[in-house]
Amino acid sequence: MLIVSEEVCEKLVGRAEAFKAVEGVFAAMARGEARNFPVVREALGHADALYGFKSGFDRAGMALGVKSGGYWPGNSARGLTNHQSSVLLFDPDTGRLKAVVGGNYLTAVRTAAASAVSIAHLARQDAKVLGIVGAGHQSAFQLRAAAEQRDFEKVVAWNRSPEKLESLVTVAGELGLSFEGVTLQELGRQADVIITITSSFEPLLRGEWIKPGAHIACMGTDTKGKQEVDAGLVATAGVFTDEVAQSITIGEAQHAVAAGLIEEADITPLGDVINGVHAGRKGDDEITLFDGTGVGLQDLAVADAAVRKASVEGRATLVRL
Repeated sequence: MLIVSEEVCEKLVGRAEAFKAVEGVFAAMARGEARNFPVVREALGHADALYGFKSGFDRAGMALGVKSGGYWPGNSARGLTNHQSSVLLFDPDTGRLKAVVGGNYLTAVRTAAASAVSIAHLARQDAKVLGIVGAGHQSAFQLRAAAEQRDFEKVVAWNRSPEKLESLVTVAGELGLSFEGVTLQELGRQADVIITITSSFEPLLRGEWIKPGAHIACMGTDTKGKQEVDAGLVATAGVFTDEVAQSITIGEAQHAVAAGLIEEADITPLGDVINGVHAGRKGDDEITLFDGTGVGLQDLAVADAAVRKASVEGRATLVRL
């Protein structure tokens, strides 16, 4: 089998490769050519950690495997990222283990790619102000990926601990964008595109704060009980997702569905927009919302891209079990 390290993944898989891989897998899912298997996600009862498995099979890309990992909130104090994961890829013809791939960087870049794909297909073309809710490790990846999709001029951001916004100030400066730390209400008033990337279990954004025509990518809600925006906002928006089954159970839409405000049929796979089956945005004033729950096929797609490039360039380590 091959081993592809975190360092190699960072060198070989950039935003362009991740965007292509994630967009392709969303399209394959919508065509019925790729399927995610049920997610296992549990609290360990140790170190306040959440641990789980995401797996699936993409017949179009011939990627079969599983990502194992989770969230350790105390890791930042140890100089580690809170999210830790590894990806195992298998040969779909034989079932043999094909590769073990470092998953931390790939998780960050694929999550950012997912919101970027949603912006590319759903945000207004004239969007100028980008809003970021949350300033954790993932936020800089989100900002860089989003900035490539529209001609943004300004970034507005909020974080529960305002001092942590400094990392986003630096990235915005590198991208030539002005930056302003604001309240959540002011962020909703200004932003044409909003990315939420927190671990919140209560709504941070309310519908009445959001600018008409805005696009919102909710990227933090991936577990039962988590919530970043109020259910009323979800109910009034055009809702799109990576996978409907996850959206209604562990995604942002879970609360609106539980309250009877929307039904499963009201949620559209983003792959349908990519494939031209659904028109996407209905008009300039519609608020669109992407419920990015984080599907295992995203991880397999970017890990497979890393393995392919590492193999060609001789950067993968071959070992025998």
